[in-house]
Amino acid sequence: MSYTFTIQLFAGLSERFGQTFLQLIADHAELTVHELKLKLAEHYPEQQSALRASFLARNHAYAADSDTVHHQDELALLPPVSGGEDTELGDDYLHESDGPYLISSLPLSPQQTEESIIVPEHGAALSFIGTTREWTAGQRTVLLEYQAYVPMALKSMRQIGDEISDRWPGTRCAIAHRIGSVPVGEISVVIAVSAPHRDTCYEASRYAIERLKQIVPIWKKEIWEDGSEWKGHQQGPWNPLSEQK
Repeated sequence: MSYTFTIQLFAGLSERFGQTFLQLIADHAELTVHELKLKLAEHYPEQQSALRASFLARNHAYAADSDTVHHQDELALLPPVSGGEDTELGDDYLHESDGPYLISSLPLSPQQTEESIIVPEHGAALSFIGTTREWTAGQRTVLLEYQAYVPMALKSMRQIGDEISDRWPGTRCAIAHRIGSVPVGEISVVIAVSAPHRDTCYEASRYAIERLKQIVPIWKKEIWEDGSEWKGHQQGPWNPLSEQK
């Protein structure tokens, strides 16, 4: 008997493979992540480097190489994240939230994000706003395009909020990320944090930003006047399973 594993692809991976998902036929209903990636490498030897740099997600959570996946699991192969958006939207729009965590193809409102974290018992609030920069290393950016694995991205944002609450009890966090095309000067991400005191607020805000870059499955494509490129994790080897220091 054979079993079919279906693996979703995102961002640069879907472009590399020329499709949005892969299907792998195996003799067993369960495989380790390592075994699954080896089988994919056998089928797509020209993509071995991309497969090695990617992580498998199982049911909206990152899976280690030693973890076991079932053919009925929701599986996705994720390239290094950059901190950012959803699939091709056309004339439609996407606007999904999980409490104070939001992914939307609509322009973001920093004020709306801040309103969910400002409470009477807190004396400090900070907002980080990320926008599309026109020039990088002498190269002119026309716009950015963001893509996200939306259900897992929202789950990962909530994980960041939970981690912040554990490290700095009582601290509140809200994150909003835009997907689709974000022209120069427009907002791509808003991270708002509040706490009783400013020192905690600064620390928690920095933590949220760095953690978002590390674990939230959002990717950005830089579009220039003469080309484009998907940008992933640029701070050494990507490991979303490692803890933030």
